[in-house]
Amino acid sequence: MSRTARATIRLDALRHNLGVARAQIPAANVMAVLKADAYGHGLLPVAHELAALTDGYAVSCLEEALPLRTAGLMHRIILLEGFFDAGEIPVLSARRLDAVIHQPWQIQALAEADITTPIDCWLKVDTGMGRLGFLPEDAAAALEQLLALDTVGSVRWMTHLAHADTPDHAGTATQMQRFGEVVNDARPVTLPNSAATLRGLEPFADWIRPGIMLYGASPLIDADGHPPLQPVMRLEAALISVKWLPAGHGVGYGSRFVCPESMPVGVASIGYGDGYPRHAPDGTPVQVAGRPCPLIGKVSMDMIAVDLRNAPMAAVGDRVVLWGEAPLATTVATACGTISYELFCRLTPRVERVYRRGDEHGQG
Repeated sequence: MSRTARATIRLDALRHNLGVARAQIPAANVMAVLKADAYGHGLLPVAHELAALTDGYAVSCLEEALPLRTAGLMHRIILLEGFFDAGEIPVLSARRLDAVIHQPWQIQALAEADITTPIDCWLKVDTGMGRLGFLPEDAAAALEQLLALDTVGSVRWMTHLAHADTPDHAGTATQMQRFGEVVNDARPVTLPNSAATLRGLEPFADWIRPGIMLYGASPLIDADGHPPLQPVMRLEAALISVKWLPAGHGVGYGSRFVCPESMPVGVASIGYGDGYPRHAPDGTPVQVAGRPCPLIGKVSMDMIAVDLRNAPMAAVGDRVVLWGEAPLATTVATACGTISYELFCRLTPRVERVYRRGDEHGQG
């Protein structure tokens, strides 16, 4: 590609992070979460890399599940939002896809379905997230209805934690208690997301659901002291312009940044057209030629400007790292008032994805 906006995906780091998930709760099966194009990392490359290491995959919808089956991956695949209309049920049956059941109409649709292969279901309980799932007092009746249907195979239990990223949050204990009261001794069950997995919350962990942690970003507010994750994506561009601007010279649309002195300013080949956050403020960290430098001025569609006073010898063609090992995606996200999930997922198709094992030069 002539344009140098590129995301390098470190497959060794991906495998390392799944190993961290397994080590936290060794007895659990692993359901690798691949929704949103594997959080922007590439659905099929990630799925194939983890195929020998994971017990199943989780996606959001049928459109994300079918490419996995077409690629020959025969793992258990769970649709986290279930089916969206009754017309999807025959496809789930034919492709042996699991459905999360969270609404009464889904049970009725299964009762009316004409399929020969029953669908394995995951009955979701809303224990406090306030999103999808049956309220605890309605869960037993939903289970009874599902078990009475010939169109339903096995039924597993699941819930989702709202506060697992916050240490010792009372809401987590409350949700776990509610879930325990609903499922009693029923198995299998799944509760831990990435945050709960990193915290080692073993109750109700027949299956764990690592998502963002697979890609090397911690969801925890108190990430220190928890197992180290390795960044999987390195987003980089290149300097396409370097020049000295005089004191008082504006940079970018609206001259949000004005040079306080004569200073070197670089322009890098990436912008919001590539998915880099348009609202990134002055001071958002980037790395130029191995040295930390701040972004300055408003992000354009195809370009950003960088203060090169900390890298005065930088030249056209030098590498600009937007996130990766340094700066971390979580650091950039914090500067931009968002989360690493959004940074990864919003990258556009014009950012080239390169998949490598070993060191950064693709060796090993």
